[in-house]
Amino acid sequence: MTMSHADASVLIEDRSLEEKFDPEMRFRPLRFGTAWLVAGLLFALSMFHYYTAGFGLLRETTHRGIHMAFVLGLIFLVFAARKSDQDKVAPSQWWRPGGISLLDWTLAAAAAMASLYVPSIFHELAFRVGNPTTTDVVMGTILIVVLLEAVRRSVGWPLPFIAIMVMLYAYFGPTMPGILKHPGASWSNIVNHLYLTSQGIYGIALGVVATYVFHYVLFGVLATRVGLGKLFIDLASCVAGRYAGGPAKVSIFGSALFGMISGSSIANTVTVGSLTIPAMIRMGYPRHFAAAVESTASTGGQITPPIMGAAAFLMVEFLNVSYQTVILAAIVPALMHFFGVFMQVHFEAKRSGMRGMSAEELPHAMTVLREGWQSVMPLAVLLIVLFSGFTPYLAAFWGITACVLIGTVRVPLVTMGFLAAIAGAIAAGLLTKLVFIVPVFAIVCGLMIYTWLQSEAGKAKMIELADAFVVGAKYAIGVGAAAATVGIIVGIVTLTGVGFKISFIVTSFATQIAQTLGDFMPVWLFDLKSMTLFFTLVMTAVVCILLGCGVPTTANYIIMVTVAAPALGLLGVAPIVAHFFVFYYGVLADITPPVALAAYAGASMAGADPFKTGNTAFRLGLGKALVPFVFVYGPAMLIVTPEFTWPSFLMIVSSCMVGIVLLSAAFTGYALGALRTWERWLAGLAALPIIAPDGTMTAIGLALASPVIVSQLLKARVRQAAVAA
Repeated sequence: MTMSHADASVLIEDRSLEEKFDPEMRFRPLRFGTAWLVAGLLFALSMFHYYTAGFGLLRETTHRGIHMAFVLGLIFLVFAARKSDQDKVAPSQWWRPGGISLLDWTLAAAAAMASLYVPSIFHELAFRVGNPTTTDVVMGTILIVVLLEAVRRSVGWPLPFIAIMVMLYAYFGPTMPGILKHPGASWSNIVNHLYLTSQGIYGIALGVVATYVFHYVLFGVLATRVGLGKLFIDLASCVAGRYAGGPAKVSIFGSALFGMISGSSIANTVTVGSLTIPAMIRMGYPRHFAAAVESTASTGGQITPPIMGAAAFLMVEFLNVSYQTVILAAIVPALMHFFGVFMQVHFEAKRSGMRGMSAEELPHAMTVLREGWQSVMPLAVLLIVLFSGFTPYLAAFWGITACVLIGTVRVPLVTMGFLAAIAGAIAAGLLTKLVFIVPVFAIVCGLMIYTWLQSEAGKAKMIELADAFVVGAKYAIGVGAAAATVGIIVGIVTLTGVGFKISFIVTSFATQIAQTLGDFMPVWLFDLKSMTLFFTLVMTAVVCILLGCGVPTTANYIIMVTVAAPALGLLGVAPIVAHFFVFYYGVLADITPPVALAAYAGASMAGADPFKTGNTAFRLGLGKALVPFVFVYGPAMLIVTPEFTWPSFLMIVSSCMVGIVLLSAAFTGYALGALRTWERWLAGLAALPIIAPDGTMTAIGLALASPVIVSQLLKARVRQAAVAA
């Protein structure tokens, strides 16, 4: 499918906004020859992962080493050492071949060499772990140094700073105070643990990015290019556009649907926002509010199945559960996120008297489906393969193959034939067999060659697909370096045992607060254990949000799971519930000032004040702040927990929705009519007991809210009577 000039210009503008606000996408401009070299390496990285996903992964250490060699080497080519050099094309000179300094070329080579060293000595590792040679220590030191510099360039200072601090903690253990004291480790032992074992740099975090995350990022980019993103936005307009505050509700529905194929908050914001933010402004919404609505809704992309953020795949490895289990657990919390944003937008629209979009402004549903139904096929293929019990990366392989097929030839008969072939191969047990993979792969390649030779339009299609493979690799560079750096932090935690010490400190502090406040609380309502759990959750949530201001969501999740999940486990919280709690609050960082990247991207598109947009986005997102507390106290919300029963699930979800409505009304100052100050405070207070959704607490919340409910119903009746008169 060839893009129109208008679509192409929007795509270029969206990508430039991503590069402006997402530090992981902010590549420096390169000279012609160097740019082609980098594009070739990015394309090769995508093809390496695409091929291995379908034809078989390499040995674990080798696969991770090759991935890291590409990622770190590319970072030194595309990110300048100083921000002042990041936005200009440097001249090519003898000390700066291709416009890149000799130092950066050297660092790129050193990163690749040190990354591939461990795979090259894999057959000797069993004899080297615990007794590293001088060469091992030197190569490990090189990798640690270049890795910290690479992540500083691509992500920023906070993550490498934390990594340096924890390594210093490991080295100077005997001098640490109190409970934090430990025997310490020599530099040789630190390098041995971080470099030669699977507990450090080559650990789970890097493995998940190299095995799962890359493929789903690539799938999301390709699915968007073949029209699935546009289809979702048009369908959202058909569903929600006609109602009060139409464009804002389209923004929420569109972001929810687009979030199914994109785990990036910023990509979601700029893609959906390019259509919804101008429409909201035309409808009369303040610019900062329009930007805030889009950015808040877009943060849900990281928690919306089936294509979630990298943390979801890490959860699979940490908990040793299937990805299907994580998808099922994420469904209701994701719906609650969008419901929370929807309620605030709805109340705001009613308060401001915003109209819906007219029939002339809305697309026709049947036209949208008739023109775009084929773009759903890649997502359908991915879900069919995934829920047939195959690995996530194999599902991504066939989803990507379907994207390539749709992007190459958009013929309904071919589309249905491919879908039927996949279903037939699953039924016959041939999906993983070369006897099926090779012919299908050959047919797709043949169609691509035919399309290229057919016409100039065919060449444009193929160039667009190749560019999608390049862009997909771009998204993965920063997260790959961050994952490897987080491996340093996790490795030090396992080496020193500091995670359990921090957990003990957190739970002890929470217990002290609970004991202090326990004297003022009725025992039948709050016992010591429940209050300790509550304050531990509050402290964990606050730290997640603060840490997320400087650390990417994936790194935030891994760090907090390492140190906070054990604390929640000590209080009886199930592992999957603890992981989702941390994951959910880490996502809030993208709309939390002062570093609210998604909100700032939306503000740029709306021409609004960034800080005001960030504050408004954070307020819009607070409606969902109840949700993690609800599923801790009511694990049945996550569906996959042993506590799940339909009666408990329905009670918890309905209670949570009531709490979100009350909190949303309190923040906007409107429900069925304007709320007075005392009504807003009472509505907000009534929402809080519902975080423990049992019969008693729900009854308390409803009792507190009853004066507000009665007042609002009376106002609505008076208004209806006035209209009738």
